[in-house]
Amino acid sequence: MKFIFLFLSLVCFSFAMDGKWLDDYDEAIKVAKKEHKSLYILITSETCRWCRKFESTTLQDEAVIDDLTKRYVLVHLDRDYSFLPDFVKVKRVPKHYFVTNDSKEIYSFLGYWDELDFRSFLVDVDKEYIKKRKKGILK
Repeated sequence: MKFIFLFLSLVCFSFAMDGKWLDDYDEAIKVAKKEHKSLYILITSETCRWCRKFESTTLQDEAVIDDLTKRYVLVHLDRDYSFLPDFVKVKRVPKHYFVTNDSKEIYSFLGYWDELDFRSFLVDVDKEYIKKRKKGILK
């Protein structure tokens, strides 16, 4: 029963996001390198109501999705069922990671955020990327 719920949740999420999301981290890295982009990784769980709210509100906003798809390869992983990269340490969800295409973390944060707040985080990600590049932490 749990598997059926997870499957239906992922199918609904995939259709809602117009197929722009990948669910395999290794494949996403390959795509990101080919497209010269970083990755936005959203980690959720099937029982998380804040995850569903984030997916059904913030990620339905056209401006948010446009901002994300222009600069990032989008990855959706399930905390309980997906392969998670070594750098991911997640107990609570939704968890958001912004990562270079060589798997270096740029920025991460936790929780549900509405469209306006989430877009402000995207500005913070840009600032953090610039700061880490100047320090030589990121290429």
